[in-house]
Amino acid sequence: MQPELEIFMLDIFVSDETAPLEVVVLGTAESFGGTPKLEEAYDPKSREHIRNGTYPVEEALKTEMAAFEKVLKKYGVKVLRPEVIPNLNQIFSRDIGFVIDDIFIKPRIIKNRIEEIRGIEKIVSGISENQVLECSGTVRIEGGDVMPWRDRIFVGYSEQEDFDEYLVSRTNREGVEFLQSNFPNREVHAFELNKSDDDPLFNALHLDCCFQPIGTNQAIVFEGGFKHKKDYQFLVDYFGRDNVIDITREEMYQMWSNVFSISPEVVVSESSFTRLNNILKERGFTVEPIPYAECAKMEGLLRCSTLPLRRKRQ
Repeated sequence: MQPELEIFMLDIFVSDETAPLEVVVLGTAESFGGTPKLEEAYDPKSREHIRNGTYPVEEALKTEMAAFEKVLKKYGVKVLRPEVIPNLNQIFSRDIGFVIDDIFIKPRIIKNRIEEIRGIEKIVSGISENQVLECSGTVRIEGGDVMPWRDRIFVGYSEQEDFDEYLVSRTNREGVEFLQSNFPNREVHAFELNKSDDDPLFNALHLDCCFQPIGTNQAIVFEGGFKHKKDYQFLVDYFGRDNVIDITREEMYQMWSNVFSISPEVVVSESSFTRLNNILKERGFTVEPIPYAECAKMEGLLRCSTLPLRRKRQ
């Protein structure tokens, strides 16, 4: 039994993306399975690096994740890790479970990743049964698409036509309706995302690949990640033009919007994101830069690697 399991007898609670973090599951690169066959990849960026012979190696991934864990612990965060399943990529824990308010949601994810859920079963078993909600039926949803924020839940999704066509479509209309019915106290605002199984420059795998709130009322946004311009404009109007940091298509490809907030003041970012990190510092954020470019080769970054279980009640 993991010695950290007792922490789960306390409340789980996540009301937004930036409240001070107290407990988090950080994925693991241990025994991650090495380079998959091209036909086994389920996102275009991984395929690109498999073809180019630049897919990340385990030791590099472990080094990056160790740097992330060190920063989290620096701020007093309780860091839990999945149980290692041999030869399985368990780096991106965000998608296999998520917390909204005091409810842990077990999502229905693509079949290629179902085995990952076994790695957090012991953790989830420590959460009170009446705080665990499981998706069923035709509901499809992954945590990278879901962002609680104040009185809202932002969610990225694909309508049926795109969901049936693209492997990279991970959340469907039924997933949006699931959130609406189970969190009636929040307004669910859904955004259709642009998808491509072939070109990572034109694929928003999850909502956090093109948008992320930071601080108390700011956001990083890539306009081209949204299928409808009105959704980008909604975010600009909601946060305010001066509070939005726009990023380019190339910056989206590098995962600039996938930073991670430890608190409203502290943001963990990739060390090579020079322009973004300078902007964040100018806006008063404490930036904790770490190397994470190898993880990015699999179309995920810092937010993708985390499953927050408890943030401070504000």
